[in-house]
Amino acid sequence: MGARGAGGSSVCNVGSGGCRAGAGSILCEGRSLVGRKPYRINHVGVARTFQNIRLFGELSALDNVRIALHSRLRYSIIEAFSHLTPRFAHEELRVTREAMELLALFGLEAEADVPARSLPYGRQRRLEIARALATGPRLLLLDEPAAGMNPQETMELVAILRELRTRFALTILLIEHDMRLVMNLCERIYVLEYGEVIAHGTPEQVRSDPKVIEAYMGEEVTDHA
Repeated sequence: MGARGAGGSSVCNVGSGGCRAGAGSILCEGRSLVGRKPYRINHVGVARTFQNIRLFGELSALDNVRIALHSRLRYSIIEAFSHLTPRFAHEELRVTREAMELLALFGLEAEADVPARSLPYGRQRRLEIARALATGPRLLLLDEPAAGMNPQETMELVAILRELRTRFALTILLIEHDMRLVMNLCERIYVLEYGEVIAHGTPEQVRSDPKVIEAYMGEEVTDHA
């Protein structure tokens, strides 16, 4: 967490291959991500959402998720063009079924055929997370997933993320400015200011850290002990 411009989105960009760090290393389960293209990083098991929603607006909610699932299809290019083999038909049915299951998990099954751009903002956010999850990640990078949501939508998102973490055995790296969301959800927090980590620890430790209080409240905390 951190104020705008602190470097949170840069963490997601570097971790997902959107930009390259000038120094240092990035490891995912012991494998280096440095220099890999975004689709290669996704194959390693890393997926992300964006600060500004990047859905395929003209496609339905269902097709937005189906596209992500196609990265795990098990038929050949020839079968894809012919559309005639039993394996092609079986795989397409499987993809549609799994996409609908993900939409249901996010409460979007009734809007499966609705164009993504026609969904309310908060539901577009949910759809983007569902699409990222469809690629089968072990590490999910969420860049300000609650941005633009009202308080009720934010708390519903917290409940969904808790369920995702447990059901899919996910590690979630969350970039967020909403301190209440972070404190309610995260087990470990790193606080950034101008690209530097100024504090890290459990929510309780971070909440009482003098540097965090100063950065967020604008007040210098003096130790009078």
